[in-house]
Amino acid sequence: MSSAMSLTGIGLVIVATIGIGLFGLRISRTTSDFYVASRAITPRWNASAISGEYLSAASFLGVAGLVLVNGADMLWFSVGYTVGYLMLLVLVAAPLRRSGAYTLPDFAETRFESAIVRRICSGLVVGIGTLYLLPQLRGAGLTVQTVTGAPPDVGAAVVAIIVVINVAAGGMRSITFVQAFQYWLKLTALATPIFIILIAWRSGDHPVGVLQSLHGAAAEWAEPLSTAGGRDHPLYATYSLLLALCFGTMGLPHVLVRFYTNPDGRAARRTTVVVLALLSLFYLFPPVYAILGRSFAPDLVAGAADTVVLELPSRIFPGTAGDLLGALVAAGAFAAFLSTSSGLTVAIAGVIDQDLLRTRLTRLTGGDYLAVNSFRIAALLAMSVPYVAFRVTGALSLADTVGLAFAVAASTFCPMLVLGIWWRRMSTTGAAAGLIVGGVAASAAALVNVFGAPADGWARALVVQPAAWTMPLAFITVIVVSKLTPNTIPAGTARSMVRLHTPEAVDVDRG
Repeated sequence: MSSAMSLTGIGLVIVATIGIGLFGLRISRTTSDFYVASRAITPRWNASAISGEYLSAASFLGVAGLVLVNGADMLWFSVGYTVGYLMLLVLVAAPLRRSGAYTLPDFAETRFESAIVRRICSGLVVGIGTLYLLPQLRGAGLTVQTVTGAPPDVGAAVVAIIVVINVAAGGMRSITFVQAFQYWLKLTALATPIFIILIAWRSGDHPVGVLQSLHGAAAEWAEPLSTAGGRDHPLYATYSLLLALCFGTMGLPHVLVRFYTNPDGRAARRTTVVVLALLSLFYLFPPVYAILGRSFAPDLVAGAADTVVLELPSRIFPGTAGDLLGALVAAGAFAAFLSTSSGLTVAIAGVIDQDLLRTRLTRLTGGDYLAVNSFRIAALLAMSVPYVAFRVTGALSLADTVGLAFAVAASTFCPMLVLGIWWRRMSTTGAAAGLIVGGVAASAAALVNVFGAPADGWARALVVQPAAWTMPLAFITVIVVSKLTPNTIPAGTARSMVRLHTPEAVDVDRG
């Protein structure tokens, strides 16, 4: 792989990202522009932006790495990431947009009429966002290290700086344009090498010995529910992973904030349908890299499996052709880190601004400050904490770290949203209890993973894939506590339900 070509590709992505972000700055003036792009993004633009934001380091590099090492069971990552949006479409997309909130804590306070529930949600948004940012920074460091040999801190610092500049400059409206561009760049970067490899294979000009990787000693790798890669209790791990991915998507703060940018609930549903198509197209390609990697990069199985997407083009096509394809892939990888990190930073900054900074700045300045400036300070804080955490945490695989973020989201925001939108008997006390119990259980599992999971057995399986027990625990807690505390059901529940479930075309008082 040519370092010069790859750095050129990464540099072009950075220039394009900053340039498009500066264009967004010209049209971002109001607080609504910064938080939700004035709720004026069309479904096609929004779908491209959501897909660009959602397809993170775990999707671009991590899925291929996991399939390379652990085999066919890891294909569920691609399925789960996509099906999560179907769950979002069916259960929460339109009601969430009709809520009129800017952030998840806004929704929680409106629905449950409680500042305490809002504060719990704020803490969870920061926690989940930070956990999700860690693999983006690690992926950036891994890419720069693979390309140049520089320490991982360099790539992580570059992403952190660019994201803060873009988010602080133009907020949600700015990064919408950036992320829409980056989705199509990522798809092109991932698909082009595969098509060229297949053309070479078809023409007979290059021997692509894929089938040899699926026979002999490696046969177990291609079988579902195998113990390849040292997995314990694969059936439990598979179902737990699917629960986390399918129901965790609706609890990811950077995903949910996107639905507030749609003009109405119908546009939110249309956006989700387009997103499903775009994600399905993208996820066709990472498993192909893994299968090819078994033949052309078997040494990565025992080492840097997450780099298989970066390494494969130059392994198959030594010389200029491989270097050019490698540069394209490196550029796409960097686009993945930038787009997802931007969305996460906007979501975290919105919460930090509204729930921490604005009140304090008002006291200090007597109200003589701009809300937009407060948001910019929050954006800097939102990226600084994950960067510090990146410097001190261990080296989990990219997709595993993201999977833990999904598990925490599925165990906290999913029960609050699903029951809060569809069950009018949910009480404020039940909401708080579910968030706390699910959050503590899933976060404890995530922390054990980061700092050293058990070596084997059920203890490892339950900690590495906690969603199968933490998510039901949270739902049961909400239902039981709500049944025991009917006196804390919000007085405005009936009004909230009408607001959430009445189409915008119907003339309803939304005051």
